[in-house]
Amino acid sequence: MNSLDFFNARLEATISPMDYLRSSKDNPEKYFLMDVRNGPSEVRSLTIKGARVIPEHDLPHRLEDIPKDKEIIVYCWDVWCNTAAKAAKILLEKGYQVKELTGGIASWREMNFPVSACTEGDTDKDACGC
Repeated sequence: MNSLDFFNARLEATISPMDYLRSSKDNPEKYFLMDVRNGPSEVRSLTIKGARVIPEHDLPHRLEDIPKDKEIIVYCWDVWCNTAAKAAKILLEKGYQVKELTGGIASWREMNFPVSACTEGDTDKDACGC
């Protein structure tokens, strides 16, 4: 693989927080944003506003919750985390169209983009997808 092929593949498989925010405002029905982070709920108490929370380890049992007619955007913790890549692989193997949000929730928060509080005990599960 040469450099051009690498960067084309990278751009095809990822979307930046700024590009996602802009594109989802222009076409909100196009995307299904998923927080796939694993770990205790207390460390996952913030999520990107509008994201559904489906931890990567639950993904094989929750495929019916994920629409096939939308582009799935997955994210995890940060650039060092590969949980979103693992989730993307599972979804791609099942025929979904998937991209990874670069930088995870850390990049999103660094840019002061909207987040929401989300706990597994929320009574309004539709608000955050817990």
